[in-house]
Amino acid sequence: MGLYKFYRISKPSAEPVEPDRVEETYRSLRRRTFWGATVAYSLYYVCRMSLSVVKQPLIDEGVLTAGELGLIGSALLFVYAVGKFMNGFIADYCNVRRFMATGLFISALVNLLMGAMGLMRGPVGIPSVIIFAAFAVMWGLNGWAQSMGSPPGVISLSRWFPQSKRGTYYSLFSSSPYIGEFLSFIVTGFVVGALGWEYGFLVASVAGLVGSLIILLFVSDTPESKGLPSVQTLSGEQVTKQDRMPTRDLQKMIVKHPGIWVIALSSAFIYVTKYAIAGWGVLFLQKARGFSLEDATQVIAFSAAFGVLGTVIAGWLSDKVFRSDRVKPAVLSGFLSTLSLFLFLFVGGNFGMNIFYVSLFSLSVGVLYCIVAGLMAVDIVPRKATGAALGVVGISSYMAAGLQDITSGYLIQGFMTEVDGVDIYDFGPVSWFWIAASVVSFVLPVMNWKKMKRQDVLSM
Repeated sequence: MGLYKFYRISKPSAEPVEPDRVEETYRSLRRRTFWGATVAYSLYYVCRMSLSVVKQPLIDEGVLTAGELGLIGSALLFVYAVGKFMNGFIADYCNVRRFMATGLFISALVNLLMGAMGLMRGPVGIPSVIIFAAFAVMWGLNGWAQSMGSPPGVISLSRWFPQSKRGTYYSLFSSSPYIGEFLSFIVTGFVVGALGWEYGFLVASVAGLVGSLIILLFVSDTPESKGLPSVQTLSGEQVTKQDRMPTRDLQKMIVKHPGIWVIALSSAFIYVTKYAIAGWGVLFLQKARGFSLEDATQVIAFSAAFGVLGTVIAGWLSDKVFRSDRVKPAVLSGFLSTLSLFLFLFVGGNFGMNIFYVSLFSLSVGVLYCIVAGLMAVDIVPRKATGAALGVVGISSYMAAGLQDITSGYLIQGFMTEVDGVDIYDFGPVSWFWIAASVVSFVLPVMNWKKMKRQDVLSM
């Protein structure tokens, strides 16, 4: 069997489910697919966040500098940006179960190799320049593998859920990255503190392998592949003109849709601030606030935990509280995320206050991202081009996140001074960079939403 046949979308089953068992079978398979994809995608993030947890030990041991870590981190983000764009278009045609499992398996292997290389560094005597080059290449490869996670996960929602339920389940699925970050900062942080940075990569590898197995055991490709009718038939949805159009034509229209690019640009600025805290928050707390590695990772872990709450309540907040108004919750969450980020970066405080700041930031950013890159996008794109829309938003978001990682790394390193043999960090310049991005992230879509919503993809 060739790769094309192996990964192509499943054909309808030759053995249809008995009519009296259709509803029961559909609900069971839909539930298993949703939770399998959601749990697995959270473990994708464990394999992605391992580098963020081990930055301080790598710097302290003289293995890598902050600037080098910024370049390595950006390698994942730049490759991920291109990969998410391409894989978003490809995944619309793919067996999401096999596609998603493959990406997580590769990501797990990358973490395994990086951990193993760290363990061999001392006995073999591998110089830091080789570590830097190897980590940059492998972390870039991890970026491509990571880009195989989100598109099939979201596409599975389109294939298994009617549009009336997609907002709620998208919010739940969107919480999985925060669950992964929480697990990374708590579990991986504990392992790194107890055994060393090398074992942080190894524990992430184990999580990835477990996630791959979960996908293969629980996720199904399409209802039709299991002998069921289409989701439109099952839910009683009317088949629209868009449903009858070829996927390729819809994808071309998505690329030309100005509203998608506004959402993509806004998402890019959201990712600048989101990845600033996720990627540099632990280092900031250690160097600017004097926290220990254990305390710093616990603070950032709380931010991830509240990000779960933000994404879960976003759909309810928009649909129920604001009666499907996307602008008001975007303004509210955008203002709160900027305020809490300012308090975290410039006001400071004790352990509890920092937990409050980052928790409020993560909750509000979770709401903002889900409203802008989730619900606003769903409102203006057809089901069959979901992956393409994700690809456009993804390439913009992760290109910006990658540029953020480089810019932040060199701003931190460039404003560092040495006094009596001790490195003194000035986080002021990089903090204002993050604050500015936070403001733009919600002002941009709010100012353009009415015009975006009037655009009809079929008129493009």
